[in-house]
Amino acid sequence: MNGPLSDNFYHLPVGEVFKALSASAEGLSNEEAVLRLKKRGNGSLKNNELVSSLNLFISQFKSPVTILLIIAAFLSMGLRDIIDAGIILFIILVSCVLSFWQEKGANHAVSQLLKIVQIKCRLIRNGKETDIAAEEVVPGDIILLKAGDIIPGDSLLLSSAALYTDEAAFTGETFPVEKIAGQIAPDALLSRRSNTLFMGSHVISGNGKAIIVITGKETRFGRISEQLKSKPPETGFESGVEQLGYMLMEITLLLVMIIFGINILLHRPALDSMLFSLALAVGLTPQLLPAIITINLSAGAREMARNKVIVKRLSSIDNLGSMNMLCADKTGTITAGKVTLKDALDAEGNHSEKVLHYAWLNATLQRGYVNPVDQAIQSSYKGDAGEYKAQAEIAYDFSRKRLSVQVRHQGDNFVVTKGALNAIIDLCSQVELPGGGVLPMQERLPLIRE
Repeated sequence: MNGPLSDNFYHLPVGEVFKALSASAEGLSNEEAVLRLKKRGNGSLKNNELVSSLNLFISQFKSPVTILLIIAAFLSMGLRDIIDAGIILFIILVSCVLSFWQEKGANHAVSQLLKIVQIKCRLIRNGKETDIAAEEVVPGDIILLKAGDIIPGDSLLLSSAALYTDEAAFTGETFPVEKIAGQIAPDALLSRRSNTLFMGSHVISGNGKAIIVITGKETRFGRISEQLKSKPPETGFESGVEQLGYMLMEITLLLVMIIFGINILLHRPALDSMLFSLALAVGLTPQLLPAIITINLSAGAREMARNKVIVKRLSSIDNLGSMNMLCADKTGTITAGKVTLKDALDAEGNHSEKVLHYAWLNATLQRGYVNPVDQAIQSSYKGDAGEYKAQAEIAYDFSRKRLSVQVRHQGDNFVVTKGALNAIIDLCSQVELPGGGVLPMQERLPLIRE
């Protein structure tokens, strides 16, 4: 097998992708899959939680102030002042444990992310369909997809039938994305890669077949996971504390050298002068500074928790307080990711129960994918569809941009269509006024478009 393809495989011809992966439409053999699994490792994003926690705990001792205090504790031991050394080490330990306990919550975000991909998938091996764990999928595998399946690796779509996937984790958009097999332009944006399936996204409706190209940490989902696990950039508060620590180190070292030098110039015993200088160094170190900082930041974190704000890094509290402006994405990232219906309006721009009723009929009687707009309409209007029967339906697609349902009610047949505003307006020749009168669409078009 050749080396793994980069994540711009979406613009390559299918035959070239098969050749690069040494794969075929009949799928890999079990023997070949085992060899690739051994060579590349499994597709799991798991890390050793014990090692991660240990690294997090050790990182609490990397502050210059903490290092200065540890040095002071060992100097106290050298001066045979065991009690002072014990007190200093105890304060350091308590401070670091508090920081570790608070920041360990950051690892929870990673574990929740990993839960998404603990699945089984259906693929072709030895020319036969079989189910295996997602971690055992390798590049070159042919996967079969249906509604509800989660994509086990970044893949190139080979064929599809009304295939829609949820890519909110990558784009922040709530609505499902249509996937169609075919070659696309090399400069296509992530949201426009209609022939690409991303690990961690899942199938909303339809079915399809795809070839796995990238697995594990090399996928886009894997890189997001790695970013969550990597050390975040240093905050302004951490930088300030670090500079303070280095300054204290420099001042302490300078004073020790000056005092030791003065004692030597005064012809005092060198050993006594050294011990006096070391004792002074211990006395100059701010033993309670780390504990004071941690306790104050922890108090701030608890106060924010009461207001339903979870703080993963204590040092970020200072950055939050120093912000002048906060810019946030409006779609699904910090919101609930749900669509709500504000109102249903008539041609005059006033509330209309009739418009809401017909919209509710369309959303309730359609049998395709129930999208967020349908759910919002259904939750905003409580009707009874018992006397209404759906006779036929033309599902929504991205060329028509509308959904039509033929409804039968007490012997009458009518069609209710909803969709994009421009797509609906282009179909209409007349507009109904609130009183029941009818006017040509052109007379009301400017007002409607407003």
